[in-house]
Amino acid sequence: MRTRTLPDVAIPPLNRLLQEIGSCTVCAAQLPHEPRPVLRASASARLLIVGQAPGRRVHETGIPWNDPSGDLLRAWLGLTREQFYDVSRIAIVPAGMCYPGTVRGADLPPRPECAPLWHPRLRALMPDIRLILLVGRYAQDYYLRAGRERVADVVRDYARHLLQGYFPLPHPSPRNRLWLKRNAWFEQEVLPALRAQVARALDASQAVSMQAR
Repeated sequence: MRTRTLPDVAIPPLNRLLQEIGSCTVCAAQLPHEPRPVLRASASARLLIVGQAPGRRVHETGIPWNDPSGDLLRAWLGLTREQFYDVSRIAIVPAGMCYPGTVRGADLPPRPECAPLWHPRLRALMPDIRLILLVGRYAQDYYLRAGRERVADVVRDYARHLLQGYFPLPHPSPRNRLWLKRNAWFEQEVLPALRAQVARALDASQAVSMQAR
């Protein structure tokens, strides 16, 4: 009696890459806990949010932006929690994917190995991304090579970066409340433009019309 050989089920390239990232131990020796990469991505995503690195609460829950910073970011974007976590439309990939730990109550910077290792490969497998939000200095340093340019100057010059598909933002951490108070122009001038660009990027009918050109 012959046995029937079942065909191998091909794993989509992005899923395979996400599995590879999930088992990454490149900088395990420098982390305070076992590596736990926290990200979300899909081949159909149209908006990519690049933050800094998971905080302690995000590390514990495995849910990106699941903290007060995330609450403020969602308010900035004009999105509900359900909309924000719709991975079919929104990818969330921080500059550093594991919790780096803290020093004197402040989160350490993302591990520098992470973004160069994984971001180019992820971006290549998300062809429908139409807008990339760069939240905080570390995301801006990697994508814009901002260097010593102040975050305020980078954010205020958002229109220039938008030509390349990027929208820089300050980090919505509670620690930045004073920055937000001192830079009232951000809420008055930048947030309306941000919400319009996010809505445009997520507009499925607009995506179809662009493909038809």
